[in-house]
Amino acid sequence: MVNAEIISPNVQNFVDSLRDIGYSFEVAVADLIDNSITAGADNVKIYSVAKPNMIFAILDNGKGMTEGELIEAMRLASKNPKDKRQKSDLGRFGLGLKTASFSQCKKLTVVSKKAGVISARQWDLDYVYKKNEWYLITPEKIETMPLFNEISSIKNGTLICWQELDRCNKANFTNYIDRLNKHLSLVFHRFLEGIENQKALKIFLNDNPIKPFNPFNANHPATQQTAVEKIKLYGSTITIQPYILPHHSKLSQQEYELYATEDGYIKSQGFYLYRANRILIYGTWWGLHKSLDAHKLVRIKIDIPNSMDVEWGIDIKKSTARPSEEIRNDLKRIINQITEKGARPYTGRGRKIEDKTVIQFWQIIAINDDFRFALNEDHPLLNKLKNEIDKNALENLNFYLKGIQAYLPIEAIQHRLQKSPHLIKQSMALTDSDIEELTSKLLASGLSKQYIDELLKTEIYINQKHLFFNGNK
Repeated sequence: MVNAEIISPNVQNFVDSLRDIGYSFEVAVADLIDNSITAGADNVKIYSVAKPNMIFAILDNGKGMTEGELIEAMRLASKNPKDKRQKSDLGRFGLGLKTASFSQCKKLTVVSKKAGVISARQWDLDYVYKKNEWYLITPEKIETMPLFNEISSIKNGTLICWQELDRCNKANFTNYIDRLNKHLSLVFHRFLEGIENQKALKIFLNDNPIKPFNPFNANHPATQQTAVEKIKLYGSTITIQPYILPHHSKLSQQEYELYATEDGYIKSQGFYLYRANRILIYGTWWGLHKSLDAHKLVRIKIDIPNSMDVEWGIDIKKSTARPSEEIRNDLKRIINQITEKGARPYTGRGRKIEDKTVIQFWQIIAINDDFRFALNEDHPLLNKLKNEIDKNALENLNFYLKGIQAYLPIEAIQHRLQKSPHLIKQSMALTDSDIEELTSKLLASGLSKQYIDELLKTEIYINQKHLFFNGNK
C-alpha cells in the first residue's frame, strides 16, 4: 500500500508562473492565429483599442466549437503533445490559447459558434486568485464584446477577447500593433500568399489587410537560390534551401531597407525555420556560425513537419528551437558552402584595393598577423606634391597624412554601410569638374609622358584618358 497524499499547487503562484513563460505581444497573438488556421479559417479579423481601456479581440471564420469542445479547449494542457496530429495542425501542447492570453491579460473570454449555436466561456484570473480554484466562468452580456455582431452573422467561427491587458504599456500600444503587423506578415507569409490546394488566408488588423512578407525576396532576378537539399531523419524529411539576397547596388533604397527588416541585415542572416508552413525561428545560426557582415545576405530556409517537434526542441511559445545533434553536421556543411558564395558580393568588391593594375589611393599593409589600411605613398599625385613643397611643409603634410590613416573612422563607415548604404555619396567628394580642373593645372605645369602614363593607371584617370589626349594619343 503506497502512503501518499494530494498536495495541490498554490493556484496563484502557478498562474503567475504561467504568465511569465516569456511571450511577447506579437508572439502571443501569432499563437492564437495558429489555432484559427488549424480550425480551417481563411479570414481573421483583429480589433484593438487602447482608450479608455485596452481591449484586444480576434475573430476567425474557422469551424468553431460546440459548448463541450469549448470547455475542453479552455482546459490547460487540453492536448497530449505526444499525440499524432494532422499535418496542418500548428498546435502541440494544448496550452497556446491559455498561456499566450494569460501572458498579456487577466481576463480571457472565448465565444465560439458552430452550426449556428453560440457558446461562451471566460477565465478571470482575479476570480481564480480569489477562489484559489480553476473556476471557468460562463460570461454574461457577451453581446457587448467587440466583433460580436460579426460572429453573429456567420455560421461558424471563434471570437477571442483579451481584457485587462496589464502587460502592455498603453502609451506605446500603437508600437505593439505596428510590431504585430510586421510579425504576422512574416511568420504567416505563406498562408497569406496562398498554399497549394488551400485558399489564401486573409488577416485584417483594424480593418487593414496584412500583406505577406517573404524574407528571401525570391522573385528578384538578383536573388540567388541554390539547389534544394532533402535530409531524411527519424522517418521524416527536412527540406533545406539557401538563398543569397541581392547586394544593395541591385536594389532601390526602399527595397533594400524593406528586406533589411527592423533587425537589420546582420541580425537577419542565418536560418529560417518553417514548421508546417509557419515560420517559428528566424535570423539565427544556432551557435553553428558567427554573424558576420560579409554573410549578411545569406538566409537559409528549413522546412520541417510538425512530427519533428521533439527533435527540434520546439517550446510552448513556438519561438525557440534547436536542431538535434544528428542534423547539426549537415547544417554546418551547408553553412560553409553558402557563406562562401554569400561573401562574394563583398569580397569581390573588397579586392579592388588589391588590384595591381590600378594605382590606388589606399593599400593594405600587413603587420605580422594583423593589418592596417594605409595611403599609397607612391601615388604619382602625392609624389608630385612632395617634390613641389619645402621641407617644413612636407613634414606637416606627412603628419597630417599619418593622422588620416590612424583615425580612419572604420566603425562609423561600417555602421553607415550596414544601415543605409544608398545614402553614402562618397564620389561627390571629387566631381567631374574637380577632375577637369586638376587636369588643366597638371598639364599647365608640364608633364612627361612617363608621368602621364602613371596618372592614367590611377583610380581618377583609369577611364579618363581623353582628358590628356583629346582623342589623340
